[in-house]
Amino acid sequence: MTVVRPFEALRYDLKQVDLSNVIVPPYDVVADDERDAFFERDPHNAIRFELTRDAADEATTDYAHLAELLTKWRQSGVLIKDDGPGYYVMKQSFESPEGTALERIGFYAELGLAEYEERQVMPHERTLAGPKADRLKLLKAAQANLSSVFLLYEDGKEALTAYLASAFGPEGEILGSATDDAGVHYELARLSDPEALSAIESFMSDQSCVIADGHHRYETALEYKRQRRMEAKFGENEEPFDSTLAYFANAYAPGSLLLPIHRVVSHRAVPSTEEWESALPGWARQEVKAEGDAGEVAAKAMALLDEHKGKAAFVADQANGSLQVFVRNEPLGEALLVRLIEGEVLGRVFGLDTDDIRAGEVRFPKSAERAALDVRQGKGTVALYLNPLQPEDVFRVTREGEVMPQKSTFFYPKIPTGMVFRVYEDNE
Repeated sequence: MTVVRPFEALRYDLKQVDLSNVIVPPYDVVADDERDAFFERDPHNAIRFELTRDAADEATTDYAHLAELLTKWRQSGVLIKDDGPGYYVMKQSFESPEGTALERIGFYAELGLAEYEERQVMPHERTLAGPKADRLKLLKAAQANLSSVFLLYEDGKEALTAYLASAFGPEGEILGSATDDAGVHYELARLSDPEALSAIESFMSDQSCVIADGHHRYETALEYKRQRRMEAKFGENEEPFDSTLAYFANAYAPGSLLLPIHRVVSHRAVPSTEEWESALPGWARQEVKAEGDAGEVAAKAMALLDEHKGKAAFVADQANGSLQVFVRNEPLGEALLVRLIEGEVLGRVFGLDTDDIRAGEVRFPKSAERAALDVRQGKGTVALYLNPLQPEDVFRVTREGEVMPQKSTFFYPKIPTGMVFRVYEDNE
């Protein structure tokens, strides 16, 4: 049972700011050399709620300035708090890597925090202690959820679609729009119709959800809840720290993309044909001519993989004018391709183990073209192109209580910071 509730969001007053200038990508995808640009873009850019201007300052900051900043921006009217609870529906319009126009609609809600063992909220990857310690400092200082966890739910029959779409009709309240640097267009609306609120809460109560992005944020909020619950002054009543801010999207909607994360072997030698075949006896190999620039080669590789959807297959690129297509003779079944790649290809062919991968012996570009560029610019020796996982793969693995190998999938589009915030206390 996933507990979702409408809430009163703190958000930008769009009479005072341009939403396009104040939203920012999730903190963990903003490169260190990109921070300045966001800080300079607008004096109220939401990066101030997520990161220090200089990455070197993160180790020593206590984020004590955040509560003061929230108070200042509320007093000046830059941030306003809605009167009465609602779900905040966000529509994202964008293009797929193939150029197809797509749209995803989801909603922000207050999410009741639950331990993973309760199987309400399920992770698909492991977390690191460092980022969680940093996010915990931020949460304690701000007493607010300044960015959201991103969760996927299963709605193959699209039971919620009409309710969410109604936020942009007479039953809803359109709040504003924005476009980010990647060209993704956002529309935000508030849904407070009692029938819609009840239907969403009821539907989600029968669901378990998978964290798409925000594992560190979720576990940080959970740890803060544990710490606060140890204090004697709190009884059985629900407290603000028992919940967090989350964005929910239907995993089976056309606009919910699970994109592959490819692999680039950083330093190991390029295998010979004999080495490939001896290390992968259960795989058929085909060599295909592939000339042109990185974009053309990447497109060729993905077209070849498209012929083998649902199979254990990958394409190897050594930047030598040809591609090698490998297809495993044994059906994929319920095995995960990324696990086969890690064990049979990175392990057997290149002699890399989990520690080597974590140490940087494998790069994880999020586009085929980037992978092709890496091997052509000397940043790697071999690129391995993969097909994406399917939503059912993610839900199956997480239901079994397992996590996926590092960098298994890339959920797109990301959820920006700055659309809505959730404060624990009244900061006015």
